[in-house]
Amino acid sequence: MLHLYNEIIVFIVGAMVGSFLNVCIHRLPLEEEVVFTPSHCPHCNQAIHWWDNIPLLSWLALRGRCRHCKQGISLQYPLVELSAALLALHLYLRFGLTWEALALVVLGFAFIVLTVIDLFHYILPDVITKPGIAIGLLFATPAYFGLPLLGKPFPAPTDAWLGALIGGGGLWSFAWLFERFTGREGMGMGDVKLLALIGAWMGWQALPFTLFAASLLGSIVGVTWILIWGRDRHLPIPFGPYLTISSWVYIFVGPQVYHWYFNLFRPLA
Repeated sequence: MLHLYNEIIVFIVGAMVGSFLNVCIHRLPLEEEVVFTPSHCPHCNQAIHWWDNIPLLSWLALRGRCRHCKQGISLQYPLVELSAALLALHLYLRFGLTWEALALVVLGFAFIVLTVIDLFHYILPDVITKPGIAIGLLFATPAYFGLPLLGKPFPAPTDAWLGALIGGGGLWSFAWLFERFTGREGMGMGDVKLLALIGAWMGWQALPFTLFAASLLGSIVGVTWILIWGRDRHLPIPFGPYLTISSWVYIFVGPQVYHWYFNLFRPLA
């Protein structure tokens, strides 16, 4: 019974944080303040009362419409809240109430915000990626002072610093060469900083898996988008969502995939 109670609390807290993530998703691209300004309808600008701002339930009760102007409220809002709640619950079930789980929750919430913003606005805000790199490296710093480190799945200190350097520097070099030889910008600096963030949090070992999986997933989605929905092939395709999804998958199955892959090339006994 205690475990069920904890799971319910974790789910509710995750959904509540998801409501704040929606605020960040809406306001960061507009460069608006996200903490102190009260919630308001983006259509009529009316303040949203607390009973109309209960995660998941209020959207259902209002049938996806503003109480004042009756304009539609995007399905994005309950989906982000549900995603944040399920993410928090999954990490609790996997790692328990540990520092590792808390750190991964923070990373996962940041990934949700970055993914949705990049999908709709083609940007990855520096206000998330730059502090994210610093925090990832900060987690690796205590070892140099004899303090305890976070356990798995977090990397060793040297791996984290190399991950940030190789992730950011390597992708920047690729983007620079691509633009130099094609005359077109193939990747934004936001993607470079995001990969540096991923390297800082997960170590350099995560980078090959993340880049390969993100490229494969992006190609599949991009081709499907063009062939089935008729999307203009000249329009840019945001790469950030595929990086975040692939790196998150790496946390849980990446080492096992590496082990399986390298075993394919071992000589038969």
